[in-house]
Amino acid sequence: MGNLFRSEEMTLCQLFLQSEAAYACVSELGELGLVQFRDLNPDVNAFQRKFVNEVRRCDEMERKLRYLEKEIKKDGIPMLDTGENPEAPQPREMIDLEATFEKLENELREVNQNAEALKRNFLELTELKHILRKTQVFFDEMADPSREEEQVTLLGEEGLRAGGQALKLGFVAGVILRERIPAFERMLWRACRGNVFLRQAEIESPLEDPSNGDNVFKSVFIIFFQGDQLKTRVKKICEGFRATLYPCPEAPADRREMAMGVMTRLEDLNTVLGQTQDHRHRVLVAAAKNIKNWFVKVRKIKAIYHTLNLFNLDVTQKCLIAECWVPVLDLETIQLALRRGTERSGSSVPPILNRMESFEDPPTYNRTNKFTHGFQVLIDSYGVATYREVNPAPYTIITFPFLFAVMFGDLGHGMIMAMFGAWMVLREKPLAAKKSDSEIWNIFFGGRYIILLMGMFSMYTGFVYNDTFSKSLNVFGSYWSVNYNASTVMSNKDLQLNPSTTDYQQYPYPIGLDPVWQVAENKIIFMNAYKMKISIIIGVFQMLFGVCLSLWNFIYFQRRISIYCEFIPQIIFLCFLFLYMVILMFVKWTNYGPSTGDVKTGPYCAPSILITFINMVLFKTNSAPAVCDAYMYSGQQAFQMLLVVVALICIPWMLFAKPALILRNKRKMHVPVSSNRHEARQLLCSVI
Repeated sequence: MGNLFRSEEMTLCQLFLQSEAAYACVSELGELGLVQFRDLNPDVNAFQRKFVNEVRRCDEMERKLRYLEKEIKKDGIPMLDTGENPEAPQPREMIDLEATFEKLENELREVNQNAEALKRNFLELTELKHILRKTQVFFDEMADPSREEEQVTLLGEEGLRAGGQALKLGFVAGVILRERIPAFERMLWRACRGNVFLRQAEIESPLEDPSNGDNVFKSVFIIFFQGDQLKTRVKKICEGFRATLYPCPEAPADRREMAMGVMTRLEDLNTVLGQTQDHRHRVLVAAAKNIKNWFVKVRKIKAIYHTLNLFNLDVTQKCLIAECWVPVLDLETIQLALRRGTERSGSSVPPILNRMESFEDPPTYNRTNKFTHGFQVLIDSYGVATYREVNPAPYTIITFPFLFAVMFGDLGHGMIMAMFGAWMVLREKPLAAKKSDSEIWNIFFGGRYIILLMGMFSMYTGFVYNDTFSKSLNVFGSYWSVNYNASTVMSNKDLQLNPSTTDYQQYPYPIGLDPVWQVAENKIIFMNAYKMKISIIIGVFQMLFGVCLSLWNFIYFQRRISIYCEFIPQIIFLCFLFLYMVILMFVKWTNYGPSTGDVKTGPYCAPSILITFINMVLFKTNSAPAVCDAYMYSGQQAFQMLLVVVALICIPWMLFAKPALILRNKRKMHVPVSSNRHEARQLLCSVI
């Protein structure tokens, strides 16, 4: 039970393993997760260690698996994850895994290359098909007699009169990205000085880019020109705009024959592409069934060899020596794991585990389960406790959700949060088996028990605040009554209820707040003051509890000087200032009220705790109306001045007493003064 409230007791052990059994033994220890190995080769470069080649082989296998995973995700194939935790394979199985991954990668790359080449060929044929169709439309339009004006504009009247040779035009046809058409047209006009004729038509359906699989929109164009010089210039411009040019016969019969050939080849390519995609899909489906287990196996192999690189070799090169930190309570479990590893490897030499004495600070290890793990992670995010210090995580299980609920307090919203947390807890195993890559979801799922408790506590505080979706519940009725007549109530918007009369029943509400506060004009003022005082009270007691935990640490580590120079001044400072302020709150609530019958103890004379505390710290006198007492009790001013003076004395007591005592003790031991001063200065800085 003590280990729940304090980190585990650790011991340093020396481990002797036979080289043949080292892999299996480290594998068994890794499954336990109870051993932290020390690096016995800190000065050796990572590339010069014994098992660096095995680590590189694991890196290469991981690269191949990542490539397979990327291809599987690209096709949207679900990867089977049974939630199993396969054991680390034997070293001889690495060769089989490497061969399997090599075969899969090569096969997949070859299939991808073939598919890309087929898709590129298919794209070219598709573009050629559209060119043949669109250019036929262009030629049909130009052959129309009604288009004679356009031909005259293109060639001029003199060219038409010159005979058939002047009408002999050259042309090129191709496809270009649709967004490049305006710039392409301007460049042709400027470079050829308006001596070319461009016609273009959009391809309605998008075309697939074989290099990345994206859909692109393209347009077919045909350019008419006269002369070889313009032809060369036009082709260079097409090349600059990355337009693809295709051969287009001049004769209609040749174009029809080419179109029929293109359609036949497209059908054949469609068949081959379908077979290629089916084969690729089968390869990926087969890989998807095992890729999760493969990842686990490869990472375990890599972790084992990385750990073995921390070991030392003895002189005979037949034994590996390691040093590790282990929990004292788990020594027998570790011995059994080493024995299992030795049996698995078939070695006849048992491993040797010796406990060692060490002056180093052991690592902090807090044993957790699925319930406490989230709270421990929350604590460790602020800082890991020193070895064998009190672990605050068990107390955080209650304090963190409750303090959240004090701020959040709403019965309706708390119920939604509790239901969400309960759903994650009840569906824990199937949700954990999915192993989502979403960081936000993993944070929520890791803190499922925290969310559940926060929701439950928020429901409780929401019930105390009588707040459900910002509305009040009339559970026990109201203890206030309206004693005005009906005409007064109907004609006046704002009415006051006097708590010292029969408007109030003169005894407390059973639990929480009276629902009448929902319609009160001063609801926000009252609720803010109430919640602020409750928060201060809870916060002060939490700080006192934290300081008391430090006393537990000082007693455990036998640090008497810390008790006298840290705990006592801290507790005095907290009690004399902040705990005293909390006591004043309870005194005010107890002594001042509307039904006391005395003006001096009525609500008119109730002092402000905030103003009283400020005057106390500044050594000022309280001011009050003539009929009221300035203080809650006799001798309050002198007592408060005494408390502040003692609290101020505690500040140098906390900061300077411990370094001064350590410096004095070291002087008695005849340690050089310069080193004492330096260490005392370091201690002073650490205390501050």
